[in-house]
Amino acid sequence: NKSRKNQKISTQNVRRTDRHFKRNEQMSKVWKFDGLLQEEGWLTPCYVKTDSKGHIEEISQIRPNDTGHLESVEGFVIPGFQNSHSHSFQYAMSGLAEIHPDPASQDDFWSWRETMYSIALSMNPDQFEHIAAMLYAEMLSHGYTHVAEFHYVHHNKDGRPYSNLAEMGERLVSAAKTAGIGITLVPIFYQKGGFGKKAVEKQRRFISKTSADYLELLSASDKATNNYSKANIGLGIHSLRAVDQHSIGEAFQESKHSPIHIHIAEQLKEVEDSLAFYNQRPVEWLLDNFNVNKKFHLVHATHLSENEVAGIARSGAHVVLCPSTEGNLGDGIFPLHSFQEQSGNWSIGTDSHIGLNPLEELRILDYGQRLTTHRRNQFISPTNGDSGLFAVDMALTSGRKAMGNSNETYFKIGQPMDAVVIDSKSPLIATCEAKNILSTLVYSGDRTNVYGTLVDGEWKVKDGRHQKLDGILSNFKKSLSELKIR
Repeated sequence: NKSRKNQKISTQNVRRTDRHFKRNEQMSKVWKFDGLLQEEGWLTPCYVKTDSKGHIEEISQIRPNDTGHLESVEGFVIPGFQNSHSHSFQYAMSGLAEIHPDPASQDDFWSWRETMYSIALSMNPDQFEHIAAMLYAEMLSHGYTHVAEFHYVHHNKDGRPYSNLAEMGERLVSAAKTAGIGITLVPIFYQKGGFGKKAVEKQRRFISKTSADYLELLSASDKATNNYSKANIGLGIHSLRAVDQHSIGEAFQESKHSPIHIHIAEQLKEVEDSLAFYNQRPVEWLLDNFNVNKKFHLVHATHLSENEVAGIARSGAHVVLCPSTEGNLGDGIFPLHSFQEQSGNWSIGTDSHIGLNPLEELRILDYGQRLTTHRRNQFISPTNGDSGLFAVDMALTSGRKAMGNSNETYFKIGQPMDAVVIDSKSPLIATCEAKNILSTLVYSGDRTNVYGTLVDGEWKVKDGRHQKLDGILSNFKKSLSELKIR
């Protein structure tokens, strides 16, 4: 009896502790940072008050009159990076396509794609989720707080739909929730094996035969995002070669599902095949046949004519650039200099995840333009000559639109406190004026400069370490061991 009584008291104490912990979690909080980036420049020092949901209540240089817990952080805060293009399962093959058994044979995007197909066919839902969770944890560790998942591994290994049509999309949402990253799930319409060609056997997990099939999948995926408050839905067409004209039009009629993502003109062969099939270049054809507008996010758009560059800029559509993947696959270099001269908007993504650092993506993008134009001032506008600020601003504002988020304010009252905290003690950051912080970060920074990442006012990564790393890594290692691909 005494033992049972002690056990009951112990249980009551645990419950009281849990309730106390939850009450503390629900309290408002005040953060003190060395500085916080706003549109007008740096606010130094800066206090940010967040509510129980991690939403911003107040931003000030003076501590708010509040009894909430104060946390002082030695760091400069910028908005979280937006990863506008991801194929999460491809993270499992990062670095594996660089061994060439026959060095004399041609290896390009199309041969790489065969390897990618084989890996896509091998994963079960648990493995798929574990790989995505590991990837998303790594994204957070590099400063991304939101990802647009361009998702086309829909069906079972035999090509038949799961009883839950959105099984694999639901796993991605679950992985994002585990890691703590925001996700825009973009289920992809994939129908053909090429312009006017049937899908091949290796594409069987991707295929929706009709627009009705795709729209049913889209609806199921939309419901799957209800499982996580940081999830929403977008609409996606894999590419012009992968869906016929009529079906593209029927899918685009679902315009309520904004944003709209599509691969386009990534490879020279794709341009040549489009000319043969439609008698037009891919972007030219898209602009002529549909109302392309600011809801559209054209992924890669590498090979463009001058008229296509101008057409995208006029339409208000955004381009999503993935420089580390585009370089790895030998895609080519997007004509950014001309696009920016016409006020074009772009964001960045990590695509196949051969690289995960947003700073690296920005540098590769900039340096590719410098090498082709022989000019150093690429990341500029008529009103902004600060390359670091321009890069962060463009990647943020266009990137948020790729997520379906129209907010252009860096940190806004009522919005989630989603942020990257840059370590103010790192040598170059510690020794420069506030006006030089962003250029120092973008052009000489790496992951070691990221002290932590906040999502909804909560540390997801702190002191360079993801808060749930051990469990996520254990599942990842188990799944990769089962797959035997590394």
